[in-house]
Amino acid sequence: MGALFEELDWRPTPMGAISLRRRRDPATRADVYEIKLDDDFLMSSLWTDGEVELARLGLAATAGDGLDVLVGGLGLGYTAGAVLDDPRVRSLIVVETLTEVIEWHRAKLVPLGERLSGDDRCRLVHGDFFAMAATEPETRFHAVLLDIDHSPRHVLNPAHEAFYRPESLGRLAGRLHPGGVFALWSNDPPDDDFTAVLDGAFAEAAAHVVEFPNAIQGGTSANTVYVARTSPEVGHGQ
Repeated sequence: MGALFEELDWRPTPMGAISLRRRRDPATRADVYEIKLDDDFLMSSLWTDGEVELARLGLAATAGDGLDVLVGGLGLGYTAGAVLDDPRVRSLIVVETLTEVIEWHRAKLVPLGERLSGDDRCRLVHGDFFAMAATEPETRFHAVLLDIDHSPRHVLNPAHEAFYRPESLGRLAGRLHPGGVFALWSNDPPDDDFTAVLDGAFAEAAAHVVEFPNAIQGGTSANTVYVARTSPEVGHGQ
């Protein structure tokens, strides 16, 4: 048995101090991996249902084969791993603003590091997803999946707020193939006002509640996954 608690890495970044921790969970007797930014928990391997469902729900709404997928936010890699579980996926680009997180995966310090780094379809890219989304499209995707902020109203950086407005979301829709999907993870309950914003930028949008057992507090907890889709184009090939 390893140490009950270990800080695997800690580094200062422009956004704050980021750390990767591993601890032994007494209830499950399993190792739990956690990413913190200062005192804010960004990700825990104890709760991955929402991250997995982000990929599952987003790709379930995406038709066709040979899918090119973009994920914003790497974290512990559970969304990316679920994307690679879909045999229709041809390529996956994961954009992560913190190079430290990418390095943890490449150094195999996290559970999915070896898998993501070793899959030829997957490319981990250091960059700013929001800056990329604001540029003119050079490459189009069949699905864009986003898990960076806690919710559209609870962002990690005030600079992210503009992305969740109609103009920015409409620009992102232009980076999708016809019938393409944008899916977003949120830690908050469904927000009717934000769903209406998505409805204005895309052909259709819906909020899905993802419930999962809460091993710490008991009972269940829930996340929200928003799924929006552009209009299909008759006769358009993949």
